[in-house]
Amino acid sequence: MYAYDIIKKKRDGECLNKEELQFLIKGYLTEEVPDYQVSAFLMASFLRGLSEEETILLTDVMLHTGQILDLTEMDDPRIDKHSTGGVGDKVSIILAPLIAAAGVTVPMISGRGLGHTGGTLDKLASIPGFRTEMSIADFRNILWETGVAMMGQTDDIAPADKKLYALRDVTATVESIPLITSSIMSKKLAEGLNGLVLDVKVGSGAFMKTMEDAEALAAALTNTGNHFGVRTVAVITDMDEPLGRTVGNSLEIRECINALKGRADKDLIEVTLTLGAWMLYLADWVEKAVDNPRTVVPRITAIDEGALSEKRAELEELIDSGKALESFMEFVERQGGNSEIVANPALLPGAAHIKQVQAVSGGYIQRVDAGKVGTASMLLGAGRQRLEDRIDHGAGIILNRKSGDTVQEGDTVAVLHYNDETNLAEASQLMEEAFEVGTEPPGSKKMIKKVIL
Repeated sequence: MYAYDIIKKKRDGECLNKEELQFLIKGYLTEEVPDYQVSAFLMASFLRGLSEEETILLTDVMLHTGQILDLTEMDDPRIDKHSTGGVGDKVSIILAPLIAAAGVTVPMISGRGLGHTGGTLDKLASIPGFRTEMSIADFRNILWETGVAMMGQTDDIAPADKKLYALRDVTATVESIPLITSSIMSKKLAEGLNGLVLDVKVGSGAFMKTMEDAEALAAALTNTGNHFGVRTVAVITDMDEPLGRTVGNSLEIRECINALKGRADKDLIEVTLTLGAWMLYLADWVEKAVDNPRTVVPRITAIDEGALSEKRAELEELIDSGKALESFMEFVERQGGNSEIVANPALLPGAAHIKQVQAVSGGYIQRVDAGKVGTASMLLGAGRQRLEDRIDHGAGIILNRKSGDTVQEGDTVAVLHYNDETNLAEASQLMEEAFEVGTEPPGSKKMIKKVIL
């Protein structure tokens, strides 16, 4: 078998089999297949596409290049949530301890941010002392003790994905639905899950700009997860505007704490509770398989709105009672972080300087362009343009106004937090452009676009 023949086959639009994909991927890991040939394969896959069967086979090959966690000794259902990435998307940090407080185990392998989208691990790393890198043994122990653990991808978890993603990033092949699917699912399936809820973002601040692309990605992800026996649901949510009021690592941690205290903007709490209700719904759905591992849990084919409403109410009660906040503090402490940030957010990294952004005209804010806000935040230092870039945890943006609000010319609509003014002028210009103002109130924004089973 030769890499040349496999590349040619995919270039010509033919389907690859498992042996051919194994030869390429495992050969790349052992350096028997050079990166220029794998780059050619990625571009051929990007241009020609991969069938559903090829996507599943590629996911399987990537999954089995590393360790798959066996958490079957844990009594509670194991449910994770994954987002495809957005601006101001801090939902995982609120949701994971909240779901753990409801008695569901949440093993979460998260990622770092790249480009205009923020990463969960970067946000958590802004908490003094918090460990995002750990051994699988430590990860398992924390899960046992607190019901929730978050860590970064290790060399033991889907190592092929880690290496392939770096290559995709420099070969303009990131935005391929089959390649995105195999990347996400090879990591998620390694977590030893019973169920998975996917938050597929759509809009200017997301990788998927159109509903058509978002639905295609959601379908590919759910089909792959369900194929492997992990009950998977995808919720398509709006990312045309930043989620919540903050963008930037320590600023978003502050907002997470406020949300767990019951003070969250309606868009943030709507997405959080919707995804959380689905996580609890999946936990109930797979519960019957825990006692008998040989039981095949059927795929969900219909939505029980009444049951989802009950789960949502359960989550609201956990926030109102303070149990969700207690779970967050225990989670932070167990991963080495300083839980005093809950009482004293000033312990989080801050910025030495702030700059106000004023509205250039009066009227009704139609929307705040998430893509431009995310890029502005990255320019201030809150994100990274390259994987090796250093993050400034104190940098970021607070939004004083969002869509539907009225403004007059000169009103402060946002505040930039920064330590390095190198890109301040460009960031300020982007933020002025991000606020689109009109003479009439905008239509109501629907955060939950669609659910794909």
